Amino acid sequence: MDLTTLLPLVVLGLLVVYAVSVYNRLVALKNRYQNAFAQIEVQLKRRYDLIPNLVETARAYMSHERETLTAVTEARNAAAIGLEHAAARPGDPGAMAELAGAEGALGAALGRLNVVMEAYPDLKASENMRQLSETLTSTENRVAFARQAFNDAVMQYNTYKQSFPPVVMATSFGHKQDAALLEFEDSAEIQAAPRVSF
Repeated sequence: MDLTTLLPLVVLGLLVVYAVSVYNRLVALKNRYQNAFAQIEVQLKRRYDLIPNLVETARAYMSHERETLTAVTEARNAAAIGLEHAAARPGDPGAMAELAGAEGALGAALGRLNVVMEAYPDLKASENMRQLSETLTSTENRVAFARQAFNDAVMQYNTYKQSFPPVVMATSFGHKQDAALLEFEDSAEIQAAPRVSF
Protein backbone atom coordinates (compact mmCIF):
# COMPACT_ATOMS: atom_id res chain seq x y z
CA MET A 1 0.00 0.00 0.00
CA ASP A 2 1.48 3.30 -1.00
CA LEU A 3 1.30 6.67 0.78
CA THR A 4 -1.41 8.13 -1.51
CA THR A 5 -3.78 5.33 -0.50
CA LEU A 6 -2.80 5.21 3.16
CA LEU A 7 -3.04 8.96 3.87
CA PRO A 8 -6.75 9.32 2.94
CA LEU A 9 -7.58 6.21 5.01
CA VAL A 10 -5.78 7.64 8.05
CA VAL A 11 -7.55 11.00 7.66
CA LEU A 12 -10.91 9.26 7.26
CA GLY A 13 -10.20 7.13 10.33
CA LEU A 14 -9.33 10.22 12.38
CA LEU A 15 -12.53 11.96 11.25
CA VAL A 16 -14.60 8.93 12.27
CA VAL A 17 -12.90 8.81 15.68
CA TYR A 18 -13.51 12.53 16.15
CA ALA A 19 -17.18 12.23 15.14
CA VAL A 20 -17.63 9.37 17.60
CA SER A 21 -16.04 11.43 20.38
CA VAL A 22 -18.35 14.39 19.62
CA TYR A 23 -21.37 12.09 19.66
CA ASN A 24 -20.32 10.49 22.94
CA ARG A 25 -19.70 13.88 24.56
CA LEU A 26 -23.14 15.15 23.47
CA VAL A 27 -24.77 12.04 24.92
CA ALA A 28 -22.81 12.34 28.17
CA LEU A 29 -23.72 16.02 28.60
CA LYS A 30 -27.39 15.35 27.81
CA ASN A 31 -27.46 12.51 30.34
CA ARG A 32 -25.83 14.79 32.90
CA TYR A 33 -28.51 17.47 32.63
CA GLN A 34 -31.27 14.84 32.63
CA ASN A 35 -29.82 13.38 35.82
CA ALA A 36 -29.60 16.86 37.32
CA PHE A 37 -33.29 17.35 36.55
CA ALA A 38 -34.03 14.05 38.28
CA GLN A 39 -32.50 15.56 41.43
CA ILE A 40 -34.85 18.54 41.14
CA GLU A 41 -37.74 16.13 40.67
CA VAL A 42 -36.84 14.28 43.90
CA GLN A 43 -36.75 17.50 45.92
CA LEU A 44 -39.93 18.92 44.41
CA LYS A 45 -41.79 15.67 45.09
CA ARG A 46 -40.58 15.83 48.68
CA ARG A 47 -41.85 19.39 48.88
CA TYR A 48 -45.21 18.42 47.36
CA ASP A 49 -45.53 15.59 49.90
CA LEU A 50 -44.94 18.01 52.78
CA ILE A 51 -47.54 20.56 51.70
CA PRO A 52 -50.66 18.43 52.42
CA ASN A 53 -49.34 17.81 55.95
CA LEU A 54 -48.77 21.53 56.39
CA VAL A 55 -52.28 22.31 55.16
CA GLU A 56 -53.88 19.66 57.40
CA THR A 57 -52.02 20.94 60.44
CA ALA A 58 -53.06 24.51 59.67
CA ARG A 59 -56.65 23.51 58.88
CA ALA A 60 -57.33 22.56 62.50
CA TYR A 61 -56.44 26.08 63.63
CA MET A 62 -57.67 28.10 60.65
CA SER A 63 -61.10 26.69 59.91
CA HIS A 64 -62.38 29.97 58.45
CA GLU A 65 -59.34 30.40 56.16
CA ARG A 66 -60.57 27.71 53.78
CA GLU A 67 -59.88 29.83 50.68
CA THR A 68 -56.17 30.16 51.48
CA LEU A 69 -55.81 26.46 52.25
CA THR A 70 -57.66 25.53 49.06
CA ALA A 71 -55.41 27.82 47.00
CA VAL A 72 -52.29 26.14 48.43
CA THR A 73 -53.68 22.67 47.66
CA GLU A 74 -54.66 23.62 44.11
CA ALA A 75 -51.29 25.27 43.45
CA ARG A 76 -49.50 22.19 44.79
CA ASN A 77 -51.53 19.93 42.48
CA ALA A 78 -50.83 22.15 39.46
CA ALA A 79 -47.12 22.17 40.29
CA ALA A 80 -47.11 18.37 40.58
CA ILE A 81 -48.65 18.12 37.09
CA GLY A 82 -46.07 20.60 35.77
CA LEU A 83 -43.33 18.45 37.30
CA GLU A 84 -44.70 15.33 35.58
CA HIS A 85 -44.65 17.10 32.22
CA ALA A 86 -41.14 18.45 32.80
CA ALA A 87 -39.87 15.06 33.99
CA ALA A 88 -41.09 13.53 30.73
CA ARG A 89 -39.11 16.13 28.74
CA PRO A 90 -36.24 17.59 30.84
CA GLY A 91 -34.70 20.57 29.12
CA ASP A 92 -37.69 21.14 26.82
CA PRO A 93 -38.42 24.91 26.78
CA GLY A 94 -42.21 24.49 27.02
CA ALA A 95 -42.03 21.98 29.85
CA MET A 96 -39.53 24.11 31.78
CA ALA A 97 -41.73 27.20 31.37
CA GLU A 98 -44.81 25.28 32.55
CA LEU A 99 -42.98 24.02 35.63
CA ALA A 100 -41.56 27.47 36.38
CA GLY A 101 -45.03 29.05 36.18
CA ALA A 102 -46.58 26.38 38.40
CA GLU A 103 -43.77 26.75 40.93
CA GLY A 104 -44.27 30.52 40.95
CA ALA A 105 -47.99 30.08 41.69
CA LEU A 106 -47.21 27.58 44.45
CA GLY A 107 -44.65 29.92 46.01
CA ALA A 108 -47.20 32.73 46.01
CA ALA A 109 -49.85 30.51 47.62
CA LEU A 110 -47.40 29.38 50.30
CA GLY A 111 -46.48 33.01 50.90
CA ARG A 112 -50.15 33.87 51.49
CA LEU A 113 -50.41 30.91 53.87
CA ASN A 114 -47.42 32.19 55.86
CA VAL A 115 -49.03 35.62 56.13
CA VAL A 116 -52.30 34.12 57.34
CA MET A 117 -50.47 31.89 59.83
CA GLU A 118 -49.08 34.99 61.53
CA ALA A 119 -52.57 35.68 62.88
CA TYR A 120 -52.67 32.33 64.72
CA PRO A 121 -50.25 32.23 67.65
CA ASP A 122 -51.38 28.73 68.68
CA LEU A 123 -50.58 27.45 65.21
CA LYS A 124 -47.16 29.11 65.23
CA ALA A 125 -46.44 27.49 68.61
CA SER A 126 -47.46 24.00 67.43
CA GLU A 127 -44.47 21.64 67.47
CA ASN A 128 -45.82 19.74 64.46
CA MET A 129 -46.19 22.97 62.47
CA ARG A 130 -42.72 24.09 63.45
CA GLN A 131 -41.18 20.79 62.32
CA LEU A 132 -43.11 20.86 59.04
CA SER A 133 -42.03 24.42 58.37
CA GLU A 134 -38.37 23.64 59.10
CA THR A 135 -38.49 20.61 56.81
CA LEU A 136 -40.12 22.69 54.09
CA THR A 137 -37.43 25.36 54.45
CA SER A 138 -34.71 22.72 54.19
CA THR A 139 -36.38 21.29 51.10
CA GLU A 140 -36.60 24.74 49.51
CA ASN A 141 -32.83 25.06 49.92
CA ARG A 142 -32.30 21.64 48.36
CA VAL A 143 -34.51 22.62 45.41
CA ALA A 144 -32.41 25.74 44.89
CA PHE A 145 -29.16 23.71 44.89
CA ALA A 146 -30.60 21.06 42.57
CA ARG A 147 -31.90 23.73 40.20
CA GLN A 148 -28.46 25.35 40.10
CA ALA A 149 -26.83 21.99 39.29
CA PHE A 150 -29.39 21.41 36.53
CA ASN A 151 -28.85 24.84 35.03
CA ASP A 152 -25.07 24.32 35.14
CA ALA A 153 -25.42 20.98 33.32
CA VAL A 154 -27.74 22.56 30.72
CA MET A 155 -25.24 25.37 30.20
CA GLN A 156 -22.39 22.89 29.62
CA TYR A 157 -24.51 20.90 27.16
CA ASN A 158 -25.64 23.98 25.23
CA THR A 159 -22.14 25.47 25.16
CA TYR A 160 -20.60 22.31 23.80
CA LYS A 161 -23.43 21.74 21.31
CA GLN A 162 -23.19 25.31 20.01
CA SER A 163 -19.41 25.34 19.68
CA PHE A 164 -17.55 24.56 16.49
CA PRO A 165 -17.22 21.86 15.13
CA PRO A 166 -19.85 20.00 17.26
CA VAL A 167 -22.50 22.46 16.05
CA VAL A 168 -22.04 21.05 12.54
CA MET A 169 -22.67 17.47 13.70
CA ALA A 170 -25.13 17.89 16.59
CA THR A 171 -28.35 17.97 14.57
CA SER A 172 -27.35 14.90 12.55
CA PHE A 173 -26.71 13.09 15.84
CA GLY A 174 -30.25 13.87 17.09
CA HIS A 175 -29.44 16.91 19.23
CA LYS A 176 -31.61 19.42 17.39
CA GLN A 177 -32.68 21.93 20.02
CA ASP A 178 -30.89 23.46 22.94
CA ALA A 179 -31.95 22.46 26.44
CA ALA A 180 -33.82 25.14 28.42
CA LEU A 181 -32.77 26.43 31.80
CA LEU A 182 -35.21 26.12 34.70
CA GLU A 183 -35.79 29.70 35.81
CA PHE A 184 -38.61 30.44 38.20
CA GLU A 185 -40.58 33.65 37.76
CA ASP A 186 -39.55 34.93 41.17
CA SER A 187 -35.88 34.11 40.60
CA ALA A 188 -34.61 36.97 42.76
CA GLU A 189 -36.71 35.86 45.72
CA ILE A 190 -35.61 32.26 45.32
CA GLN A 191 -31.97 33.25 45.72
CA ALA A 192 -32.78 34.17 49.32
CA ALA A 193 -33.66 31.34 51.69
CA PRO A 194 -37.38 31.17 52.50
CA ARG A 195 -38.39 32.77 55.78
CA VAL A 196 -40.66 30.87 58.10
CA SER A 197 -41.35 32.70 61.32
CA PHE A 198 -43.09 31.60 64.49
